[in-house]
Amino acid sequence: MKRLISLWLVLCGCLAHAANNPMIWADLPDPDVIRVDDTFYLVSTTMHMMPGVPIMKSKDLINWEIASYVCETLDDSPRYSLLEGTVYGRGQWATSLKYYNGRFYVLFVPNEQGDMGRTYIYSAEKAEGPWKLVSRLPHFHDASLLFDDDGRVYVFYGTGEQVELTADLQGVVPGSYRHTFQREADETGLLEGSRVIKFQGRYYLLMISQVYAPGRHRREVCYRADNPAGPYEKNVILEAPFGGFGYTGQGTIVDTQWGDWYGIIFQDRGAIGRVPLLMPCRWIDGWPMLGDEEGQIPIHMRPLTSSNKDKPLNPTVSDDFSNSKLAPEWQWNHNPVNSAWSLSDRKGWLRLKTNRVVQNLYLAPNTLTQRMMGPKCSATVTLDASHLKNGDCAGFAAFNGHSGVLTVKREKGKYYLEMSEQLVNLGRRDKEVESVEEIVVERVSLSSPVVHLRIDGDFHPRTDKAALYYSSDGEQWTKIGSDYQMRFDWQRLFMGTRYALFCYSTQRLGGYADFDSFDFQVIGDSE
Repeated sequence: MKRLISLWLVLCGCLAHAANNPMIWADLPDPDVIRVDDTFYLVSTTMHMMPGVPIMKSKDLINWEIASYVCETLDDSPRYSLLEGTVYGRGQWATSLKYYNGRFYVLFVPNEQGDMGRTYIYSAEKAEGPWKLVSRLPHFHDASLLFDDDGRVYVFYGTGEQVELTADLQGVVPGSYRHTFQREADETGLLEGSRVIKFQGRYYLLMISQVYAPGRHRREVCYRADNPAGPYEKNVILEAPFGGFGYTGQGTIVDTQWGDWYGIIFQDRGAIGRVPLLMPCRWIDGWPMLGDEEGQIPIHMRPLTSSNKDKPLNPTVSDDFSNSKLAPEWQWNHNPVNSAWSLSDRKGWLRLKTNRVVQNLYLAPNTLTQRMMGPKCSATVTLDASHLKNGDCAGFAAFNGHSGVLTVKREKGKYYLEMSEQLVNLGRRDKEVESVEEIVVERVSLSSPVVHLRIDGDFHPRTDKAALYYSSDGEQWTKIGSDYQMRFDWQRLFMGTRYALFCYSTQRLGGYADFDSFDFQVIGDSE
């Protein structure tokens, strides 16, 4: 009996710290994951958000924290600063992360034409940085670096394309271009997202694939060869739905220090964005097959190690703005104007100052964001609008190409709160903001310029609703407007919905808004 009780307690302890799916229920698309000694490192895509190229670290594939960002800003064009266009949905795309000869390397390429679309390679001795730019190379779409055992360096990209780089990573070896395989005749959808590893002398290239045909779905495929030049053979290594959100694809595999393997593959989940899932990887006949014995993605897995944390670390955190620096989980929408925000002008508050006259939220500098999270989440913030000028707009939003927005305005010495639905229309070439369709659902008069704002998000399958509230004391809440239908739109911002704090001017400069006590919580467990 004592033995049974002991086994039961061990099992309960394992379940308490089990690896549950989603690995992180938030927008972390295009994951690349490596292990260095006993630590895993993950990079994902944040495109137009700055600082950019987030590097996260974990000991157990459950608890992830931000180690650094590779770049504070990107400055190839004024578009990165919301001038002469935008880079919504562009900027930093699928990034390759590698470790070689004692250094970390990242490679990413903006989805752009011309000089803005040139490939970046950065390097650092530690994942925590500092990161330094190594080179700018031609455009390699959805690329993956490979440092081979003989010291040669390759870039796999596009659909079966590759080049060899010079040893100093400064250029392409002349004559090294190869197109090693083509997509299948019926593979009319996606075939991209290269992630390459070398294992037991073989080269494995993982890609997302889509076949538009009855009974065919999004899937992860693997090409393998005995040398980089090929020939390559192909196998489908994952074709499975999960959690009511459809089929999965794009990601990588990584081993533990004990020789176990896992896959980290993202799944489109509506307005929350593209969410990473964790699954076993079993080597069968020389193929890295993903999922359980039936090829399905499990809800629960045994933990990698014994975790000492009761709850996973989140990529979104509360912040009372009392520190001298912003919490690393915050990212600005495009490059920030650093002279126009402060954590010191009013201790314990974030101050956003108007610094450019614009006509809408999508052109507003210094909009500060964090990811929303599933399955449900709630965030509140205190806004002091005392120093707004007529024509200023400050507030809190569920921000995306389709946004639910709480806006405080000052008009003739009085303060008003509006709940609006906003939709941005972008040009195809420079992503310029052509128009913003705004519907004011409800408008109320405020008795004080200090108001508490709250946004709840529900990201269960086929839900994607945001409920917006306000309060005079932070305890009794009044709903404003109707539930807002959030959306994921790859033709607009191409990201998951984010919480956003903003302050901008539509008439004249000189106003500012103060924010305090951003309080965030996830509601509910994983699947």
